[in-house]
Amino acid sequence: MNKQRSAIYGLLLAVLLVLVYLQFREWRTFDWNKFLEHTREVSWRQVAQGVLLIYFAYILRALRWKIFLRPARKNASTAALISPTVVGFTGLVILGRPGELIRPYLIARRVNLSFASQLAVWTVERIFDLGSFTVLMVGGIFLPTKLRTFAMARPIYYHWLHLTGYLLSGLVLLLFAMAMLVSYQGPRIADWTERRLSHLAQNLGHRIAQRVREFARGLHTIHGPFSFLQLALISLLMWWLIAVCYEQVTRAYGAPMQTMSVSQVLLLMGSSMVGSMLQLPGVGGGSQLATIEALDKVFQVPRELAVSCGILLWLVSFVAVTPLGLLLAHRERLSLRKVADESEKAEATMVIPTSEAS
Repeated sequence: MNKQRSAIYGLLLAVLLVLVYLQFREWRTFDWNKFLEHTREVSWRQVAQGVLLIYFAYILRALRWKIFLRPARKNASTAALISPTVVGFTGLVILGRPGELIRPYLIARRVNLSFASQLAVWTVERIFDLGSFTVLMVGGIFLPTKLRTFAMARPIYYHWLHLTGYLLSGLVLLLFAMAMLVSYQGPRIADWTERRLSHLAQNLGHRIAQRVREFARGLHTIHGPFSFLQLALISLLMWWLIAVCYEQVTRAYGAPMQTMSVSQVLLLMGSSMVGSMLQLPGVGGGSQLATIEALDKVFQVPRELAVSCGILLWLVSFVAVTPLGLLLAHRERLSLRKVADESEKAEATMVIPTSEAS
């Protein structure tokens, strides 16, 4: 596993280096003095407000997980879930993808439930995240917002934004339909998948079937329409706060960025999310490059300002959790690397019986 991970990181590093080279070859006249000047002029009060908004979003994540836990642990408290939530995201920042499982693993230990049950919650949580961002994005595209006005003045962007809005809406509807199907027919789908794909690769059918059972089990943590409504509203509020954070950071650069609105920064958030698929642990790379490219090409921000703002957005929205996360991990005597290894081993040996998924 370590050799495979090293190979993946090596490939990512090579791709990122090529992208950086192409970026700065295009920007041969990049002025580092202007970059430093823009950075020195930042309003750090607004940046601090952005960090506070991000921290509050982590509290909302803990509250949302508490609602997921309600069928199994009615007495679970939001306060008890904040630490594993923050430590989990810190592990993601420092370790990259291997740190993704830290949060459900620590929560499972905290509330004395199986890791499989919390991994199922983590899977469903991602659907709520994607759905909430899509609702905000589609609203920004089709409702009379500054994003719509901005796009209408640029026909090519207007066309692509509308196409993106339709595609995102279709994707969420497809995921919702799949979720309903898995909720009612999860065990049958898992068994069929395991039989059909077992001959293609070693354990492939079994791994996919496990994911289906895991997702089905996670869906059963949504205990009725009222819980679904609560989860949806909290998810929307959380992503709206993240958008406001982006707005605060961009506006911290003063006059050149004062026209940025909450609806407009959704484009930056979307580009950052796409770029995050190409990340190195503790370094990032893809997220910053995608955000910088959006600021430069879409919003036509001066390139030195785009680089400074793109890096600062990444630091505030993603990395800012690290100091608190490391402090909480130290207080609880946790080694992020050790917990990540334990969570990976637990996932590899995890078995979700058909009876549990139904």
